[in-house]
Amino acid sequence: MKYELVYIIDTAIEEDPRKELIARFNGMIEQNGGTVDSVDEWGKRRLAYPINDMPEGYYVLVHYTAEPTVPKEIERNLGITDGILRYLTTRIEEKRSSVKPRTARIAPAAVKAEEEPQQAPASEDN
Repeated sequence: MKYELVYIIDTAIEEDPRKELIARFNGMIEQNGGTVDSVDEWGKRRLAYPINDMPEGYYVLVHYTAEPTVPKEIERNLGITDGILRYLTTRIEEKRSSVKPRTARIAPAAVKAEEEPQQAPASEDN
């Protein structure tokens, strides 16, 4: 199944430890049998509301494919890791197109209007 994970890292953490933290969670996904499809670092952004008296956080978006038990383990580790302010995992639904598209229907009023002959507007001669 495909998942999307967004987590916010404390901006007080320096760049090298932050990179290690991101690599640690990506490695954790792979250790549990998943594959990391993409990692997008959004960078430092203003939070909607202060968390732990911090107005900003460093956002990371991860798309990955894994078994249904993996997100619970990842979230457990995110919850006990210092420096992670918030996180959210979402399962991505794959759309299946098994339904045929409906044919376009013509409204009954439009059909009657087409059947009646069009009358030319009367012109006024002065």
